[in-house]
Amino acid sequence: MLGIIGGTGLTKLANLEITHRQVARTPYGEPSGALTFGRLCGEEIIFLARHGYGHTIPPHEVNYRANLWALKEHAVDRIVSIATVGGINPALPAGSMVVPDQIIDYTWGRIGTFAISGEKQVTHLDFTEPYCEAMRRDILRAASLKNLAVRDGGVYAVSQGPRLETAAEINRMERDGADMVGMTGMPEAYLAREIELCYAAIGVVVNDAAGRGASKNGIHETDIQRGLEDLMGRVRVLLEELVVLAHPESCPK
Repeated sequence: MLGIIGGTGLTKLANLEITHRQVARTPYGEPSGALTFGRLCGEEIIFLARHGYGHTIPPHEVNYRANLWALKEHAVDRIVSIATVGGINPALPAGSMVVPDQIIDYTWGRIGTFAISGEKQVTHLDFTEPYCEAMRRDILRAASLKNLAVRDGGVYAVSQGPRLETAAEINRMERDGADMVGMTGMPEAYLAREIELCYAAIGVVVNDAAGRGASKNGIHETDIQRGLEDLMGRVRVLLEELVVLAHPESCPK
């Protein structure tokens, strides 16, 4: 089953029939909110609002372990994460979409593993390729079928938040090879790897990163919100097509 992690606007999928919502309990505490169950083109999906349904949970306080565990416990085996990011690479201006293929983690203090000291032998999982390549290819194929411009590949720098970055920090990230910056990519991606979930992300570029382009002299919330609805509309189209790929015969045309 497909799980979608993102903002609440993604429940507005055109052909989504929401069947019910369910509060989940996990050994790692409560997820960000109730799980939203629905059917899209005959395919069952589960949606979870990463920051809560009132967008009240900052990125460094998201219970990433509980979120992923709850989805896994309810039969999710594939996850698409929707992440708003700032564009560092000039090829990723505001309004772009990208399917990243690498991560640099600048976060600190977040619980980044399900392994608890003393419970079992420590294992060191390979994380050379942090995203599921099969899921990445499915997303890119869905975008192509809907004629949506989506960049294939890019390095996602994950900052601590909730504040935005300084121009000097963005300069450093650029030197490190980052193409975009956001606040939620880790430890989410690695936790998904630990519990064997196929996981990929769609980066939605809502602004130029600090000191770049239109953000050269600062980043303003109004600038971020201005193009967000259009971007989320395109993400919804992409997600609908992604599900149609699994059940092409059952979706209204």
